[in-house]
Amino acid sequence: MIALGIDSGTQSTKTIAVDIDSGQILASASASYGLIEGLPAGHLEQDPQEWLDAVDQTVRECLAKLGERKAEVKAIGVSGQQHGFVPLDQKNKVIRPAKLWCDTSTLDQCKQFEAEFGGAEGLIRLAGNPILPGYTAPKILWLKQNEPKNYRSLATVLLPHDYINFYLTGERGMEYGDASGTGLMNVREKKWCDPLIEFIDPDLHDALPPLTSSRRAHGLLRENLREAWGLEKSPVVSAGGGDNMMGAIGTGNVQEGVVTVSLGTSGTIYAFSSGPVIDPNGEVAAFCDSTDRWLPLVCTMNVTVATEQARKMFGWNHEQLEAQIASTPAGARGLLFLPYLNGERTPNLPLGTGVMHGLTTDNMAPAPFARAVMEGATLGLGYGLNRFRELGIEPTEIRLTGGGSKSGIWRQICADIFGVPTVCLESAEGAALGAAVQGAYALFAATGQPVTFRELCGKIVTLDERSRTEPNSEHKEIYTQLLSRQSDLTRRMHTIGYL
Repeated sequence: MIALGIDSGTQSTKTIAVDIDSGQILASASASYGLIEGLPAGHLEQDPQEWLDAVDQTVRECLAKLGERKAEVKAIGVSGQQHGFVPLDQKNKVIRPAKLWCDTSTLDQCKQFEAEFGGAEGLIRLAGNPILPGYTAPKILWLKQNEPKNYRSLATVLLPHDYINFYLTGERGMEYGDASGTGLMNVREKKWCDPLIEFIDPDLHDALPPLTSSRRAHGLLRENLREAWGLEKSPVVSAGGGDNMMGAIGTGNVQEGVVTVSLGTSGTIYAFSSGPVIDPNGEVAAFCDSTDRWLPLVCTMNVTVATEQARKMFGWNHEQLEAQIASTPAGARGLLFLPYLNGERTPNLPLGTGVMHGLTTDNMAPAPFARAVMEGATLGLGYGLNRFRELGIEPTEIRLTGGGSKSGIWRQICADIFGVPTVCLESAEGAALGAAVQGAYALFAATGQPVTFRELCGKIVTLDERSRTEPNSEHKEIYTQLLSRQSDLTRRMHTIGYL
């Protein structure tokens, strides 16, 4: 049996075809697109039609590569960028471009939620999470307050992966995992939070799709798409999920003790939990996963963003960047970088900027600068991992994904800062692979063939043992002190208004 995994992200969509029996990726295809240009600062939007065009293109390419084996395609799963707001009218047409996860134009709306519900603490008590600029809830309120005509046309609220599911099946719904990132769901009870919804608009209830189990099939592929793609029978389309939820499945993060860290444009840390993990400080997002459990998560906005800036500034290729960083001792000769180039989500500094601290005539050189940038981005993730530990999540192994995980020196820095062995996956297709696994699970469940996510991941998700990296005990004290210094500098500079 073959399952298609579709990963629709901010920059591109990728589709893979996975042989569920062998775990082999048989075909893959990708299509790129960009953001809408010319918008005011903080506004980051895309035309959802670009996602659909990319899905159609990449699925057709994968099926063509499968040849006669495309008849074995029985399931489809979709991973999508979290938090995006896709507004549909009564005719199911997109009203305006989607505001994305990285859109920070909703600061004022977040403040309104906090003023109404007793600050972040009150929001966490009510639903489990604060309302942050990236979440969907303030985007809906922004539409009501800034584009009232468009808001009056609003009949359905969908997230990006929900919209792709709607395109594939004609059915509307929202599974627990991605829905938990809207800010409108009570994550403890997995129900819509009425007070938050009614604060935006009492009639908003009618526009929110029903919440459904992440384990259930969303529907069958529409007949017109089945015919257009040349399939004999319509595959089952699973509930899908957000990219982090699918990334968890695709990295085998379906049991306690395993933690996934993604070193991409942004950085994420997430873990499996059998119960809700609510952070009273609001630094760890209390999300649900896409297996009907929970996914405590920390997100930072500046990871490869920062290292790529440093690499381009010095005119290096990636091999030169790695060599320069490796030539500098841990601690970057006293340099410390606060990597908030695009603002920050953890800590919550939407207007933050980067800071290079500790410059001297001895360390003001390219190699220490580059190492400080990589260490600074990783220390930000280390702060989040320590918060996990404070909430009772004890990692025994870190599974690294994302472009940064290809770097051997970065893997070592991660192991040293996190204090836990790190390892990469044989396949880099974390979210797409997770979507394919969830698709297969939904098919087995729908046809009365009981299987667990652990069993499926055990067959399909393979670790790259050659990449396994153990912490260097000699660096523990260096990075403990740097993390304390980074946290203290951030707090002090934010307190006086400089971050």
